[in-house]
Amino acid sequence: MPMGKRLLLLSFVILPLFLNAQSRQITGKVVSESEPSGIPFVNVVIKGTTQGTTTDFEGNYSLSISNPDTTVLVFSYVSYVDREIRVGNQTVINVTLEPDTDILEEVVITGYGSEVKGDIIGSITTVSAKDFEDMPVIGMDQALQGQAAGVQVTQSSGTPGGGITVRIRGSTSISASNRPLFIVDGVPVEDGALALRSFGGQNDNALASLNPNDIESLQVLRDASAKAIYGSRAANGVVLITTKRGKSGQTQFNFDVRRGVIDITNKVDLLNADQLLDLQREAVINAGGNADAAGLINGVTDAVDTDWLDEILRNAILQEYQLSYSGGTDNTRLFVSGNYRDEEGVQLNNRFQRLTGSFKLDHRVNNRLDILTNLTLSKTKNDRVKGDNFLDGVYSGAIKSLPFYSPFDEQGNLTGPNSPSYAGFPNFNPVGQAILPRFETHATKILGGVTVRYLLTEDLNLTSKISIDYNNVFEDQFEPSSTAIGGFLPSVGGAGYGVYSTGVYTTLIQNNILTWKRSWNDQNLSVLGGTEVVYRTVRSSNVQGRLFPSDDFTYITSSGIVDAGSSFYSQNGLVSFISEAKYDFKDKYLFSATLRADGSSRFGEGSRFGVFPAFSAGWRISSESFMEKFTFVDDLKIRSSIGLTGNERIGDFGFLGTWAASTYNGVTGTGPASLGNPELQWERTREFNFGIDMALFDSRLQINLDLYDKFTDNLLLNRQLPATTGFGAVTGNVGNVGNRGVELNISTVNYDGEDLAWRTSINFSRNVNEVIALSDTLPIFTGYTGSGVAATSIVQEGEPLGSFWGLEFLGVDPATGDAIYEDINGDGTINDQDGQIIGTAQPDFIGGITNSVNWKRFDFNLFVQFSYGNDILNFSNTTLLNAGEDIENNQVVAALKRWREPGDITSVPRYERGNTFNNRHSSRFIEDGSYLRIKNLTIGYTVPLDFSSKYNLRSMRLYVSATNLLTLTSYTGGDPEVSTLDGSVIAQGIDFFTLPQVRTLMLGLKIGL
Repeated sequence: MPMGKRLLLLSFVILPLFLNAQSRQITGKVVSESEPSGIPFVNVVIKGTTQGTTTDFEGNYSLSISNPDTTVLVFSYVSYVDREIRVGNQTVINVTLEPDTDILEEVVITGYGSEVKGDIIGSITTVSAKDFEDMPVIGMDQALQGQAAGVQVTQSSGTPGGGITVRIRGSTSISASNRPLFIVDGVPVEDGALALRSFGGQNDNALASLNPNDIESLQVLRDASAKAIYGSRAANGVVLITTKRGKSGQTQFNFDVRRGVIDITNKVDLLNADQLLDLQREAVINAGGNADAAGLINGVTDAVDTDWLDEILRNAILQEYQLSYSGGTDNTRLFVSGNYRDEEGVQLNNRFQRLTGSFKLDHRVNNRLDILTNLTLSKTKNDRVKGDNFLDGVYSGAIKSLPFYSPFDEQGNLTGPNSPSYAGFPNFNPVGQAILPRFETHATKILGGVTVRYLLTEDLNLTSKISIDYNNVFEDQFEPSSTAIGGFLPSVGGAGYGVYSTGVYTTLIQNNILTWKRSWNDQNLSVLGGTEVVYRTVRSSNVQGRLFPSDDFTYITSSGIVDAGSSFYSQNGLVSFISEAKYDFKDKYLFSATLRADGSSRFGEGSRFGVFPAFSAGWRISSESFMEKFTFVDDLKIRSSIGLTGNERIGDFGFLGTWAASTYNGVTGTGPASLGNPELQWERTREFNFGIDMALFDSRLQINLDLYDKFTDNLLLNRQLPATTGFGAVTGNVGNVGNRGVELNISTVNYDGEDLAWRTSINFSRNVNEVIALSDTLPIFTGYTGSGVAATSIVQEGEPLGSFWGLEFLGVDPATGDAIYEDINGDGTINDQDGQIIGTAQPDFIGGITNSVNWKRFDFNLFVQFSYGNDILNFSNTTLLNAGEDIENNQVVAALKRWREPGDITSVPRYERGNTFNNRHSSRFIEDGSYLRIKNLTIGYTVPLDFSSKYNLRSMRLYVSATNLLTLTSYTGGDPEVSTLDGSVIAQGIDFFTLPQVRTLMLGLKIGL
């Protein structure tokens, strides 16, 4: 055989042997102490690559590798510490994984300190920035929506920068604030409305001036044990917002850009010109009139057919840019961020812009002294439009205006009060009302503070902090003569109208906290004590002018008459003494006691101080010896707490009788303005909580269950007085309100493989609210005036806050087409004596479900929010489905189902012009407000590192996000989530021409450098 062939044959024999020597089949089993039979779906990956496998259901694996001498295998699984093993000359590698105790040892901010998550015996929920980072939330409070059990967040309308209502474990007060206390990096911040004018009940949102992208996490303190350390301001719950700070190590730049398109989630179906004209003619004829003589002529009256909603709504644009820097050494850390957000509203001329900057510098001077600084600057501009129940509002005007008119005349000019084709009262021109006036709200915010921490001894630490929350707001309003107010309203004069308002809200906070900690013989004790001073001032002013020389002169200096103006100053303060002690034995038996005393300038000397104690205890059952056989239980803890919290968020100096200036016959003097109540004191909320925390199956299943009972007494309420006193009411402590409920949080790891991971989190809450007692047995009527009854809403003993009042609608008489109402007293007459409770805005339960799936480099997040059992008063339909009470407004398509002839079976009464009986306020306008909403859907893709590193990028991620993608509801109005009277407790759940929520489709890019 020739030598060449021999060498070739030899190579075929030796080469496989060589290759086999270079590759090796590695097998083994992965177990843990709690799963000795094997852990399924453990990732086994060759370090530095994406090559690998996963264990089977018995924990076994098999993997072929080359170059075993240099290969390192990485074993990873959720809730366990990663383990790395060099292969070397091994062929069988069995691995035991250790539980990742960091899950229970995560540090959570609690009040004036922090605590290991596993040792918490209060009711606290943590919301991470990852839970909402891809959502276009505009304010920090909005980030809580659907994310935490027991927290109900409602966006009052679809306007950008608009009001947000937050309730934690129900409503505890009638007259005082029900908003939780928001604390950003230890500073209580201004919340609620900053603007000095609400449009039809809609306000702006102070928290929208802060950048949600700077949030690290939010902690919601729900029970007395967790929140009592905030005493008099904690009855409504506390939200602690921790923002991002610099970290030692490699310098990092992060850039995030997002752009999106916004449209309305639902457009109410209205009649077109032909349908409306037929209905109007029918209503006139049914009233015995002549439709032609009334000017309702087919082919003439309906010659124009304008869809006013299409005219005032648009596809809006959202754009946002965020750049941040983080870095530092072990001694000095720095974080800097900048953000710009520009969001158009779906209504013409509506826009919200925000520019923010954040600077945080932390420095360790020596082993005993740390200095931390933070400064946030914010500038916002809110171009608002009138809305809701304003007669000259934009959305409200569009939804009720007759389609017979056009927004433009034949020359293409906007029709106005001087135009022959102008609709006039009550229709006006909604397009002109949107783009012609100027309603600008400008706000500047400075949030800053300096913290000094000094280690006095090994066990004793002193923290001293001084902070400021400064908000400067001015509003610039001008309505030219081409608008309803500036040109049509006779009392204004027809030559323009302007208002200029200012407000400055400043809060200074200084606190000193001593913390002592000691551990011995499996025992741990920590004691906290300190003082805090809060000082707040409010300054405001406004001036009004009219009769401008022309619409080119738009500022009050040019007005012919300045006929109104005012200025105002007020201040209040709070002095507090704080103490807290926590003790645990073997991390098994845990105890906590808190005591805070607050003195408020809002109460008289005899009632100025309130004391708010709380006590809690916990038992970690999983640490007991009898639990050793239950290997699937990683952690099991029961906890209970009881305590008092307070509420002092009312107006200043209510305990004093006040005097005010008055003018009579051209002479100025003073006179009594309000009665004082020297006995005025705190609202108090007593709260009991019982909770269970469980972590099972290597923490793949985590459950938190809470049961609570809250009782609020000494309600701060305006007690009605006889008119003969000269005063309408006096503020007193009268009445009780109760809340009790259940909260459930469930987190699961459904699958955790090499290429696929799937996690689910569920939160569920049920709260039962009841007015237990009032100052007397007489109910309080509130909300709007109802046709045929006292009001649309009622506060009554034995019923929940947010109860609706009206007649009970029994249907339509098939013979006559008239409405049938329940005659409660049987007197044969339907009047206000037949009023009754016809619904409630309180839901039976609320919640949210989040599913997160990661597949290779793709990530998928689906967030669903729901509310069930709440009613909505569709008060818009008292105008839009009015049975002919007037024919000056358009009607919804449900009017096509009206009664027309004897024998018709329908729920819509016959239309008869001027008939008010068929349109009395009743349960006909109460609808089921339950809904299920896909709040957010996000799909992302992380670019491979070998690609991004070519451009010196640390990371790159692309994502698309859709917010308010789909809503399932039986509600026939615009949106089941809105509420016209923003923030109202006693008149919540009313939809009165309120702009629905908006849908956002967004594309984003995140780059790490």
